[in-house]
Amino acid sequence: VQLQASGGGLVQAGGSLRLSCAASGRTFTNYVMAWFRQAPGKEREFVAAIRWNGGSTYYADSVKGRFTMSRDNAKNTVYLQMNSLKPEDTAVYYCAAARGKILSSIRNDEYAYWGQGTQVTVSS
Repeated sequence: VQLQASGGGLVQAGGSLRLSCAASGRTFTNYVMAWFRQAPGKEREFVAAIRWNGGSTYYADSVKGRFTMSRDNAKNTVYLQMNSLKPEDTAVYYCAAARGKILSSIRNDEYAYWGQGTQVTVSS
Protein backbone atom coordinates (compact mmCIF):
# COMPACT_ATOMS: atom_id res chain seq x y z
CA VAL A 1 0.00 0.00 0.00
CA GLN A 2 1.26 3.44 -0.91
CA LEU A 3 -0.24 6.69 0.28
CA GLN A 4 0.81 9.99 -1.23
CA ALA A 5 -0.32 13.13 0.58
CA SER A 6 -0.31 16.58 -0.95
CA GLY A 7 -1.95 19.99 -0.73
CA GLY A 8 -0.37 21.55 2.31
CA GLY A 9 0.78 25.13 2.40
CA LEU A 10 0.70 28.48 4.16
CA VAL A 11 -2.65 30.15 4.73
CA GLN A 12 -3.98 32.96 6.88
CA ALA A 13 -6.32 32.29 9.77
CA GLY A 14 -9.85 31.89 8.51
CA GLY A 15 -8.68 30.54 5.19
CA SER A 16 -9.08 27.14 3.56
CA LEU A 17 -6.93 24.33 2.22
CA ARG A 18 -7.71 20.96 0.69
CA LEU A 19 -5.40 18.02 1.32
CA SER A 20 -5.33 15.00 -0.96
CA CYS A 21 -4.14 11.47 -0.32
CA ALA A 22 -3.73 9.22 -3.35
CA ALA A 23 -3.85 5.53 -2.44
CA SER A 24 -2.47 2.64 -4.48
CA GLY A 25 -1.35 -0.94 -4.15
CA ARG A 26 -4.60 -2.72 -3.47
CA THR A 27 -8.37 -2.42 -3.35
CA PHE A 28 -9.48 -0.37 -0.38
CA THR A 29 -13.06 -1.55 -0.10
CA ASN A 30 -12.69 -2.79 3.50
CA TYR A 31 -10.47 0.04 4.68
CA VAL A 32 -10.80 3.02 6.93
CA MET A 33 -8.78 5.99 5.72
CA ALA A 34 -7.76 8.71 8.13
CA TRP A 35 -5.92 11.95 8.61
CA PHE A 36 -3.67 12.59 11.58
CA ARG A 37 -1.58 15.63 12.41
CA GLN A 38 1.48 16.38 14.47
CA ALA A 39 2.35 19.83 15.71
CA PRO A 40 5.87 20.69 16.89
CA GLY A 41 6.56 19.21 20.29
CA LYS A 42 3.26 17.34 20.38
CA GLU A 43 2.17 13.79 19.74
CA ARG A 44 0.50 12.84 16.49
CA GLU A 45 -3.25 13.11 16.90
CA PHE A 46 -6.31 11.89 15.05
CA VAL A 47 -8.16 14.39 12.86
CA ALA A 48 -10.73 12.57 10.72
CA ALA A 49 -11.60 9.19 9.22
CA ILE A 50 -13.75 7.85 6.42
CA ARG A 51 -14.96 4.37 5.62
CA TRP A 52 -14.13 3.56 2.03
CA ASN A 53 -17.34 1.57 1.66
CA GLY A 54 -20.22 3.97 2.03
CA GLY A 55 -18.29 7.10 2.93
CA SER A 56 -19.26 7.40 6.59
CA THR A 57 -17.07 9.89 8.42
CA TYR A 58 -15.84 10.56 11.94
CA TYR A 59 -14.10 13.68 13.25
CA ALA A 60 -12.11 14.86 16.21
CA ASP A 61 -14.04 17.41 18.26
CA SER A 62 -11.40 20.04 17.52
CA VAL A 63 -12.18 20.03 13.78
CA LYS A 64 -15.85 19.08 13.72
CA GLY A 65 -17.85 21.57 11.66
CA ARG A 66 -14.73 23.01 10.01
CA PHE A 67 -13.11 20.02 8.28
CA THR A 68 -14.75 17.62 5.84
CA MET A 69 -13.29 14.33 4.71
CA SER A 70 -14.39 12.74 1.44
CA ARG A 71 -13.25 10.16 -1.07
CA ASP A 72 -13.27 9.66 -4.81
CA ASN A 73 -13.50 5.97 -5.60
CA ALA A 74 -12.57 6.41 -9.25
CA LYS A 75 -9.35 8.22 -8.34
CA ASN A 76 -8.57 6.14 -5.24
CA THR A 77 -8.09 9.40 -3.42
CA VAL A 78 -9.30 10.81 -0.13
CA TYR A 79 -9.52 14.50 0.66
CA LEU A 80 -9.58 16.71 3.70
CA GLN A 81 -11.27 20.04 3.10
CA MET A 82 -10.18 22.40 5.85
CA ASN A 83 -12.14 25.61 6.35
CA SER A 84 -11.99 28.33 8.98
CA LEU A 85 -8.42 27.40 9.71
CA LYS A 86 -6.87 28.47 12.99
CA PRO A 87 -3.21 28.89 13.99
CA GLU A 88 -3.60 25.84 16.23
CA ASP A 89 -4.28 23.75 13.12
CA THR A 90 -0.64 24.25 12.15
CA ALA A 91 0.95 20.80 11.89
CA VAL A 92 2.29 18.16 9.58
CA TYR A 93 -0.71 16.23 8.30
CA TYR A 94 -0.48 12.52 7.54
CA CYS A 95 -2.89 10.20 5.79
CA ALA A 96 -3.22 6.64 7.01
CA ALA A 97 -5.05 3.43 6.14
CA ALA A 98 -6.32 0.54 8.21
CA ARG A 99 -8.04 -2.64 7.08
CA GLY A 100 -11.04 -3.97 8.94
CA LYS A 101 -11.11 -1.31 11.65
CA ILE A 102 -14.09 0.54 13.06
CA LEU A 103 -14.63 4.09 11.92
CA SER A 104 -13.75 5.58 15.30
CA SER A 105 -10.25 4.10 15.32
CA ILE A 106 -8.20 7.06 16.56
CA ARG A 107 -4.97 5.49 17.80
CA ASN A 108 -1.84 5.69 15.69
CA ASP A 109 -1.12 2.00 16.21
CA GLU A 110 -4.45 1.01 14.67
CA TYR A 111 -3.23 2.14 11.26
CA ALA A 112 -0.77 -0.04 9.36
CA TYR A 113 -0.09 2.24 6.41
CA TRP A 114 1.07 5.83 6.41
CA GLY A 115 1.85 8.43 3.83
CA GLN A 116 4.52 11.06 4.07
CA GLY A 117 3.42 14.22 5.79
CA THR A 118 2.36 17.50 4.25
CA GLN A 119 2.94 20.74 6.14
CA VAL A 120 0.02 23.02 6.93
CA THR A 121 0.89 26.40 8.41
CA VAL A 122 -1.81 28.84 9.51
CA SER A 123 -0.66 32.37 10.24
CA SER A 124 -2.50 34.65 12.65
